[in-house]
Amino acid sequence: MNAFDLTGKTILITGASSGLGRQTALTVSEFGAKVVITGRDKKRLDETFQLLKGDGHLQLLADLTVQPELDQLVASLPVLNGVVHSTGISDLSPARYITADTIAKTFRISFDASVLLTAGLLGKKKLAKGNCSVVFISSISTRYPFVGGAMYISAKAALEAYARVLALELAPKKIRVNCVAPAFVRTPMLDETAANYSQEAVNMIEARQILGLGDPVDVANSIVYYLSDASKWVSATSLVLGGG
Repeated sequence: MNAFDLTGKTILITGASSGLGRQTALTVSEFGAKVVITGRDKKRLDETFQLLKGDGHLQLLADLTVQPELDQLVASLPVLNGVVHSTGISDLSPARYITADTIAKTFRISFDASVLLTAGLLGKKKLAKGNCSVVFISSISTRYPFVGGAMYISAKAALEAYARVLALELAPKKIRVNCVAPAFVRTPMLDETAANYSQEAVNMIEARQILGLGDPVDVANSIVYYLSDASKWVSATSLVLGGG
């Protein structure tokens, strides 16, 4: 028996139109799951959908920062065996330039969307009792911060704290809740860092990480562990990826 096999499980993945969300959707489908993907960009979401392995998958267009669209998404979902929250932005700014709008934008996308979606899933009983796993994508930056990352890191730290409380609340239902906290990975978000700052900044980031830059599949494989029965005795944890 392969404890990492996801056959028979239905998994929702948010932010699936690019980056870690897209790779997670592809990898999860390769392990046999039926995947429900959601995102805001129809063209890119279609691209992800075409790459999925197997059949029985579903794509649902939604902007999770718009409550009616979030509600419609929840209403359209089947009962789920797993959820991967991959929605977020990296909007870097020195502390002196942070405004109320900066705070609101970052938290609305990187924190509020996942929390409100979870509330909707629980309210409509969309999470299967007995063997279900919820995974949030956090960041190693909550432990090793960097200049300019105040809002990004604050939102991820809030998400980890929320996940620990959620794990306590859902434990009686045998619903597990965990985070993965990757170091910098080769994604469009890292490309934006190079474009907005410099390639030298990216090189410095890579040099600081003892295992160098990661690939999206490295994160996706760790998420598979949390979604699978291999982690049925694991909850309220945050797995650091890429070294300290």
